[in-house]
Amino acid sequence: MEPKIIFEDQHILVVYKPEGMAVETAKITETDLLSYLKNYLKKPYLAMVHRLDQPVEGLLVFAKTPFAAKELSRQIQDNRMKKRYLAAVCIDKMASGEQACNDKEEIKAEEGFGRLLEDYLLKDGRTNTSRIVTKETKGAKKASLFYELITVHEQEGIGIAKIELITGRHHQIRVQLSHAGMPLLGDLKYGNETSIEKSRQLQVKQAALCACQLEFFHPKTGKPLLYRIEPEKEVIRKYEK
Repeated sequence: MEPKIIFEDQHILVVYKPEGMAVETAKITETDLLSYLKNYLKKPYLAMVHRLDQPVEGLLVFAKTPFAAKELSRQIQDNRMKKRYLAAVCIDKMASGEQACNDKEEIKAEEGFGRLLEDYLLKDGRTNTSRIVTKETKGAKKASLFYELITVHEQEGIGIAKIELITGRHHQIRVQLSHAGMPLLGDLKYGNETSIEKSRQLQVKQAALCACQLEFFHPKTGKPLLYRIEPEKEVIRKYEK
C-alpha cells in the first residue's frame, strides 16, 4: 500500500503512512515516506516535525516551509498538537479488570480518556529499544499518555485501547502499554510470551497500532484542523466491535 495525501496546501501536507514504511531511513534500497513525498512535490524542502514507528500506520503532518515547520514544532512542544491512537492489545486478567495501572493516579482528561500512565524511559541506540527506568537514571525522559480500554474480549484476552500521547518518546506507547500488562499484538520487541503466541495465531506481523486522529492549528491561519482515519489493520478493525 502506498501513502495517501489527506490534505495539502502551500504550507502543510497531511499524509496517511501505511504500516511497514519508514518515515525516514538511511537504507538506499528502501523507499521511505519523506523521500516519497519530496519526489511527489518535486521540491527539495519538506520538514518532518514528528514521526511514527515503521510498523505503525496512521496520520502525519509535514511542513512545506520553514515557517510552518517552526510553528508546528512549537505546537508539539506546547502540547497543542493532539495525537490519538488505537491499539489492539493482549490483556491479562489484571488489565482486563481495569487494574493494570492501579499504582497510577486515575485522571479524567477533557477528551474523556480515563487513565494516565507516567513512566521514565531510557533509549538504547545500539539496540533501537527503550525501557522503563527510575526517575534518577541518567538520560531518563518522562513519558506520559492517557489510555482507555474501549473494548475487551475476555475469552480471547484481547482488547482495543485508545491512547492520547502527551509526550512523544521513542517507542513510548509500545513500551508503556507492555509495562502496564497490555503489550501490543504483533510487537515482537516489547511483547511477552502470551502476546507473541497470540500474534502468531492471528498472523499479526506488525505492531497493531494506528495513529487515527491528528488535531492541530494551521501554522499560517491559526485555524483548528482535525483529521481522522479508520485503521487499515485488520486486527484492530476485528476487535474494535
